[in-house]
Amino acid sequence: MKNIHALIAEDEQFTREELIDLLKKEQDVTTYPSAENGQQLIDLYVEHEPDVIFLDVQMPGMAGVEAAKRIKELSYIQPPLFVFTTAYDEYAIDAFEIEAVDYLLKPYDDTRFQKTMKRIRKQIAQLDTNEDKPLQLEVHSPASKLLVDDGERMVVLSPDSIYYAVPFKRMLEIHTKDEVIESRMTLQELEEKLHGLSFFRTHRSYLVNLNHVREITPWFNGSSNVTLNDKNGTSLPVSRSARKVLLDVFKQ
Repeated sequence: MKNIHALIAEDEQFTREELIDLLKKEQDVTTYPSAENGQQLIDLYVEHEPDVIFLDVQMPGMAGVEAAKRIKELSYIQPPLFVFTTAYDEYAIDAFEIEAVDYLLKPYDDTRFQKTMKRIRKQIAQLDTNEDKPLQLEVHSPASKLLVDDGERMVVLSPDSIYYAVPFKRMLEIHTKDEVIESRMTLQELEEKLHGLSFFRTHRSYLVNLNHVREITPWFNGSSNVTLNDKNGTSLPVSRSARKVLLDVFKQ
């Protein structure tokens, strides 16, 4: 039985503890620290990458729907499942706006909660089935040169000379064997330029050249690190959602 990782976002302490107690009774569920507002939820999502988020519709600051939309934008491959929690059933329409798996009315009813857990397990099982399908990595003939604008000059790079790229202080740092080039392009733009080559988004903030990966080591909560074969043996994070895809790529 697959272990389900769950995260709760609820600003009312009693309601939050009630939901925690319900989840703790489920043998296949592990709960992460809870959030009391939308920004905390986003920070905890990035840290833990849960399978499912129980999300209060109305929270201080950022509304639940807005926080869910932000999380879907941050998700590397498959966003988490969302279950909306609310005291008013008219908010159910908000749940379906973000394709939530279900919604729960407060105070919680145990029978209704079990129906929600059944839906969660069914959907996670379907997602796992899809993930088990072999991944086909499309590889093109290497582009001979890449033109990078650093704001002062146009730098000509061979794609294979790039080890990895990461955003830093509103710039993009492109790490090569001999230097670090700063560019005003985004990580997404660089990824598009390198499409079809051996570059992989190991994390929402890192684009890595797989030709320079020396090893993959486990980290925590199902995440990993990759170590590059550069002179510093640079170690970079691999998110939990990206880990399986990365391993599938190397198995081809």
